[in-house]
Amino acid sequence: MTADQLIAGDVAPQRRPASEADRTVELIRTSFALVEPQAEELGKHFYATLFGRAPETRDLFPVNMEVQRSRLLRALVHVVQMVDQPDDLVPFLQQLGRDHRKFGVLSQHYDAVGEALLSAIATYAGEHWTPEIEKAWTGAYGIVADAMQQAAAAERGPASWLGRVVDHRRIGWDLAVVTVATDQPVPYQAGQYLSVETPHRPRLWRYLSPANSPRPDGTIEFHVRAVENGWVSRAIVAHSRVGETWRIGPPMGRMAVPYNSERELLMVAGGTGIAPMKALLDEVRQRPRPPRTQVFVGGRTWEDLYDFTALRKLSYNFPWLDVIPVVEHEDEPSGAETGTLADVVTRFGAWSDHDVLVCGSPAMIRSTVSRMLVAGTPLDRITYDPFTMD
Repeated sequence: MTADQLIAGDVAPQRRPASEADRTVELIRTSFALVEPQAEELGKHFYATLFGRAPETRDLFPVNMEVQRSRLLRALVHVVQMVDQPDDLVPFLQQLGRDHRKFGVLSQHYDAVGEALLSAIATYAGEHWTPEIEKAWTGAYGIVADAMQQAAAAERGPASWLGRVVDHRRIGWDLAVVTVATDQPVPYQAGQYLSVETPHRPRLWRYLSPANSPRPDGTIEFHVRAVENGWVSRAIVAHSRVGETWRIGPPMGRMAVPYNSERELLMVAGGTGIAPMKALLDEVRQRPRPPRTQVFVGGRTWEDLYDFTALRKLSYNFPWLDVIPVVEHEDEPSGAETGTLADVVTRFGAWSDHDVLVCGSPAMIRSTVSRMLVAGTPLDRITYDPFTMD
């Protein structure tokens, strides 16, 4: 089994003799593999079925469904990857259930979603759809829906928060740093991410990671890069203005620096993945004994290391912190390490005695985690959030 297969969830780690639960996992993964190449058609079928059976749900989604269909596939892939990891899956589903309160989702909508999901997979699995596979998917979706509904019902806080843009600073043509002041404190922890809705793209949400730990004044700094085909990110970078109002959803994610660990810390950040790392550094520096921390921050060129100066100043102020710049290409010597983050980090060793946090694009996360596993970093020491940000 390769490291790529392990982090992609393509195969399950070998362990005890096969049980009924293992058989269920196998059926879900193999049947999903059959329909995944038809992802676009699958998404269209799902939403057409959902809106036909519960027409009121159409108003919960944006007018243009192109991005939403791709998000459906990513969510399905994530659940399929984690279906045999209940300790990780259930907390994720609970966060997702609390997050969905912002849409006004009702209990009966979960039934309609389940019917639409099974209909879509059955349609595109064709002759491979069997009663055994149907039972496996029905049971798995039941677990998903129950966990989400129970978490949503137990939540007593706001479904979302309002925030006013108080600063919008362009850094190059495709990047902006935006500061939002919320009406009430958003109860996120450093390292988590939040969904935001802007007036430029109603009902189309984007996940953003705060670049600061929670502040007494409730302001949150976001680093936003305009990605290709990124409807929300491009609008934020180009068109957001001071004074406009954003809606912010509940916190999600599991990035955190353990309190009870005596190990040193390794952070690996690509692009705007530095934002949650800065939030974590902001939180860690307030501890009585911050862990010895090394941060590798990377980009294609030196210009991509847009926040390196601020990070370097932090390292000058805190002797427990080292920051190492990494670039894939450079026209003239800059003092940075050269190569991909995966290349450079593993060049320094296996990091087997460190807690490791990785954040960046999906491709960067996949390559870095894969290479670190091959180099000898234990999987249970590595933390990363799998969702893309747009």
